[in-house]
Amino acid sequence: MIRYSIPPRWIGYDGQAIMGALANAKATLLSLQTIPYQKQWVERLQALELKREVEGTSRIEGADFTEHELDAALSGPPDRLVTRSQRQARAAVETYRWIATLPDDRPVDGTLVREIHRRMVTGADDDHCPPGVLRKQDDNVTFGQPRHRGAEGGEEVNRAFALLIAAIQHEFRGHDPIVQAMAAHYHVAAMHPFLDGNGRTARALEALLLQRAGLRHTAFVAMSNYYYDEKPGYLKAPADTRAQGHDLTPFLLFALKGVAVQGGRLLAEIRHEMQKEVFRNLMFRLFTSMKTKRQRVIGERQIKILNLLLDSGPMAWDAVWKMTRGEYAQLQFPAEAAVRDLVNLEALGAVKRDHLEGWDFRVEVRLEWPTEITETEFFERLKKLPKGKTYPFLR
Repeated sequence: MIRYSIPPRWIGYDGQAIMGALANAKATLLSLQTIPYQKQWVERLQALELKREVEGTSRIEGADFTEHELDAALSGPPDRLVTRSQRQARAAVETYRWIATLPDDRPVDGTLVREIHRRMVTGADDDHCPPGVLRKQDDNVTFGQPRHRGAEGGEEVNRAFALLIAAIQHEFRGHDPIVQAMAAHYHVAAMHPFLDGNGRTARALEALLLQRAGLRHTAFVAMSNYYYDEKPGYLKAPADTRAQGHDLTPFLLFALKGVAVQGGRLLAEIRHEMQKEVFRNLMFRLFTSMKTKRQRVIGERQIKILNLLLDSGPMAWDAVWKMTRGEYAQLQFPAEAAVRDLVNLEALGAVKRDHLEGWDFRVEVRLEWPTEITETEFFERLKKLPKGKTYPFLR
């Protein structure tokens, strides 16, 4: 059993050793702050990141729920939350939503940390853990692998907690905001000041401080999802840090990599949305400027197919047909007309298809298409499309 000791200093680390990882993390966050985006993209991605964060922070603690149960926990009525895991997930999402509303000048003091904890456990773990209350005398906890013991309940945990809060308000300010966030996360987790919900509280406090590092108005980085995906490393890095007298270097190296990984994934998703928007703009401009009425009618049908694929991603053709067949209902041979439209889209370079089982195949848009074609080339290709009703693909 490894016992807790109050750190001789609260934010010590090897600055040279973490320099590269910190630079990568800061570059990723700067990219998130400066990349052009539409508000609706980020709002949708924010909701997805929040779900990932809640799922990660809950599963780290051993929560067991299906995707459907998690969705119910995040958006369903509270009286239908059956399991403790669902109640923990609901408490977590409400806590993160509350954190997002806090003004940047709200001081990170003991009251705030206890409030985060209170919100995390109320309705989920308050049957065995007093919300927002530090552990009393003889209320001791162990955690992790190898087993660690938190600060002794009573006098030691109260003293350690007060010293940490003072360090956050003073000593921490001389360090990079990202480092501050991770240091606060580590120390709350190492101290384990509450009977339960310590990890969730530590990760939520980190999320608050990362938000203040410049992500409030752009994107929320789901670090808990990274910690869950890399759980062996998440257990090892704090243990190594504690074994080295609370030298934060091992934990910072691990967590800073997470900022780069998670932020990079979020950047890729934003870029993907940008590609879709460029594709959509070109699609409308080209297909609505066709010269004949017949071409424009066909173009409108093809726009419906492309919009469906842009919104849904790669789909089996059978599913595409089921969702667009109403556009072809008035035609003599609707299924054949739909396939002709698809073949023409492929010939224009807008979509690609991959064979699945039997006669079915998967279709997806080619997001690189706008970089490959000009308006002149589009109409040249349009002229060369087969005129007959029989296509090799239909044989």
